[in-house]
Amino acid sequence: MNPTGPTHLDQGPRVALRHPRRQDYDEIAALTRASAELHRRWLGVHEPTVEAFERRLERFGRPTHEGYVICLRETGAIVGGVNVNDILRGSRQCATLGFTAYATTTGRGYLTEGLGLVIRYAFGPLGLHRLEANIQPGNTRSLALVRRLGFRYEGFSPAFQAIDGEWRDHERWALVSGDVRPADGTSGHR
Repeated sequence: MNPTGPTHLDQGPRVALRHPRRQDYDEIAALTRASAELHRRWLGVHEPTVEAFERRLERFGRPTHEGYVICLRETGAIVGGVNVNDILRGSRQCATLGFTAYATTTGRGYLTEGLGLVIRYAFGPLGLHRLEANIQPGNTRSLALVRRLGFRYEGFSPAFQAIDGEWRDHERWALVSGDVRPADGTSGHR
């Protein structure tokens, strides 16, 4: 028997990491709707349709994108999501992270633990060397999260991404594989 469960890629003390499945749609759609106010300022608000979810799953089937859900180990309930986007191979071996917490479980450290698992997986089985996170300057919770995980500030990108039809500034943060302790996936920097 696999100690991380039949579909888990990795697990921590409280959460486990797996790929999203079609049967997750109802749970993720309900979490997204309940988190609309939490996400509005940073992501805009989009109705979580079946079609959009299917497109997302299809995108995760490409070699340039990976998607994960963070689940509670005890119950399997979804508490967060992480995307590894725009994967470049060859001499770069890098990707960009996107992550989401949900209003019902935010502030409990689940995303910190789960994103740590994704980092370990990305630098291990995925064979990546560098991960980047682009975060709007006012998103203090996401900035604190990447700092906790050892990401380093690299610069400011004006008008970096269009969200709800408006070009938004972002800060660029990055982590390279040598910055991560292999035993637990957390950064050696504090």
